[in-house]
Formats: sequence, C-alpha cells, structure tokens
Amino acid sequence: MADMSNIVMDAVRAADHDRYLSALYAPAERRDALLALYAFNAEVASVRDRIQEPLPGEVRLQWWRDVILAEGEAETGHPTADALRAAIVANHLPKAAFENMLEARIFDLYNDPMPSRTDLEGYCGETASAIIQLAAMVLDPNAAPRFAELAGRAGCAQAITGLLLLLPLHRRRGQCFIPSDILAAAGTSPEEFVKGDGDAAAERAVGAMIALAREHLGAFEKGASALPALLRPAFLPLALTHAYLDRMEKPGRSPLGGTSTLSTLRRHWLLLRHAMHGWTPL
Repeated sequence: MADMSNIVMDAVRAADHDRYLSALYAPAERRDALLALYAFNAEVASVRDRIQEPLPGEVRLQWWRDVILAEGEAETGHPTADALRAAIVANHLPKAAFENMLEARIFDLYNDPMPSRTDLEGYCGETASAIIQLAAMVLDPNAAPRFAELAGRAGCAQAITGLLLLLPLHRRRGQCFIPSDILAAAGTSPEEFVKGDGDAAAERAVGAMIALAREHLGAFEKGASALPALLRPAFLPLALTHAYLDRMEKPGRSPLGGTSTLSTLRRHWLLLRHAMHGWTPL
C-alpha cells in the first residue's frame, strides 16, 4: 500500500506540481485521497497528449468510467485507478461527478470550437470545480456542501487561467478553448485565432479571457474569508491564480507569445501564506 501511495504521489508531483504542493498542507490522513483525486485528474487531462486520433482517447476515458462504476474490490493493477477507487469508497464520493468529468473531457480530444462563455463555464465546472469540491468533501464532508458555489467560482478562475497558460500548445495542435462568442466580439473567429491571423483581435480575445478569469476569481475571493481552515487545501491552487494573471498582463508577457511562469520560491510563498492565513487581508 505504501508503494502504491508513493507511485501516486510521484505522479502528481511530476504532472501537477501546484496541486501536489497544496496537498502537503492537508492533514496527513487525508493526503492519500487528495493525491488520488489529483493523479486521476492529471491522467484524464493529459489523454489528448498521448493520442494521435480521438477514438483511442475516448476508449481511455471509457476505461476510467468502467473502473469507477465497477462494484467490488478487485484491483485493476493501475496504481492511480486503485487509489481512486479506495478514495471514492472511503470518502463516499459521488460517482456521478466523475462521470460528468469524463464526459466533459471528451471535448479535449477534438478540435471543435468552444461555442460560448456558458459552455466554457460548464466545462470548467465539470472539471476543475468538481475536483475542488471533491477535495473539499475529502477534507470535511460536513462543511463542503456549504461551499459548493465557491468551488464553482474557484474552478472557473483556475481552469480559465490554466487554459491561457496552455494557449500556445492548444494553438499548435488546432484547439481553441476561447469561446466563439468572445472571439466574435473581439473581431476574430476560432479558425483565425488558431492560425494566428489578426493578432490585435487575438489579443483582445485573450484580454477578455483574462477579465473572465478575474471575474470568477473576484467572486471567489469575496466569499473565501468564510472558508474553514480545514477546507483551505482544496482551494490552495487558487493562491497562484492572481500571480499568473498579473504576469500575463505585463508588457511582452501575453499568453499568445509563450507560457507565463512563477518561480518556485514565489509559488511556495503564496501557498504557505494562504495555507496559514486563508484569503483574509494581511
């Protein structure tokens, strides 16, 4: 069991270092379940990176669906899958949330444009927001339901920021997560945006996405002071979102030109500060 826990922990550390660091602030007895959630999330979020055609990706997502819905205690031999199943059972996590997440991830496999802001927010809700809410249920199942709306806002802010960070990669492979209605308002289209045509319009679209992320982040921060200390680790990745968005808005740092990064020291400091003090002004 210890070997499986180490494998899962190493997978999160390699694939999603921000969530790995945030899990370290959770009580020791809750960490394995959190890391199982984060390892699963990293696995399904990266399916597109490991396929050449959508169909094998859909098969992989269906495998995860079958694993999660299966009854009994038979092991799969896949460390993350077995750890996730154990976490679901031990913490009474709703399997429907995982089904919805896997359904949303099908969008990743194709190059279809994101139709609207509403569709984008729905996608964020089924992916990043769901992970935050499930993590909160692991940490404190009694308190978590009161903060479901806050998890929704937090997930949208985090996911939109993450999509902006990955924008160069998505453009290279023909994907466009910026909604068509936002692109149209900026004077461009998904096809033009992916090709890199009309940089002024593309910059306006990126600016609108940054504003949307800030809108959700502001709504989260407005209510975040009420978060119990025990739930903070579920929301801790949000400690970095402000800094990422600030970096994107600096001259010459547009997401169109490359990925914005934060130093390891800055990330550790922001996580520590919010783990200790929450989102109350210092």
